[in-house]
Amino acid sequence: MAKIKLTKNELKVQKDALKMYRRYLPTLTLKKQQLQTEIRNIEVKAKAVRKEKELLEKGFNEWIGVFSEKDAFPDGIITVSNIRKGKGNIAGVDIPTFEGADFSRGDYDLYSTPLWVDIAANHMEKAISLDFQAEVFDEQARLLQKELLATSQRVNLFEKVKIPETQANIKKISIYMADQQVSAVVRSKISKRKIALRNTQTPESEVYSL
Repeated sequence: MAKIKLTKNELKVQKDALKMYRRYLPTLTLKKQQLQTEIRNIEVKAKAVRKEKELLEKGFNEWIGVFSEKDAFPDGIITVSNIRKGKGNIAGVDIPTFEGADFSRGDYDLYSTPLWVDIAANHMEKAISLDFQAEVFDEQARLLQKELLATSQRVNLFEKVKIPETQANIKKISIYMADQQVSAVVRSKISKRKIALRNTQTPESEVYSL
């Protein structure tokens, strides 16, 4: 604990600080709870997206298995031309949002290529988009986790350090000032008693004159 001045001004400083800590602590606690809830929601969404992709690939693999053209799917038929991301904000944290992905199709002969290749390409684009979406959810969770850590540290600092420390300082200063006040009163009474006692005593000059 840092050394403090045992003065009236310091007492006011400590009381003002305590008031500030108590004012901001509920806000920080609420933000911590909000971040925890949002992180859980995002993790659920990411899990659902990955499950959707898994089911999509499973169904696609079962469907494509009925075709005998093993080498019919051209290499490089799909390329990602653009990933569209937006910006969002949760509990004061800027996060990316997934707006979609744009794809380019490679050149292939529409007459010699089986029709199912187009269907397969559509499935692949969907699966890749789901991957991008899950990655954005992961990034959202990472950013919110970082903010949650900082917020939790502030909450702990206020609850376990700053508020108890300030309360102890206020108590220490108050006790010291009370002791000083009592000492001043006692000194004042002693001084008054001495003066009164001196005034009641008969001066020697008067005694000799008698």
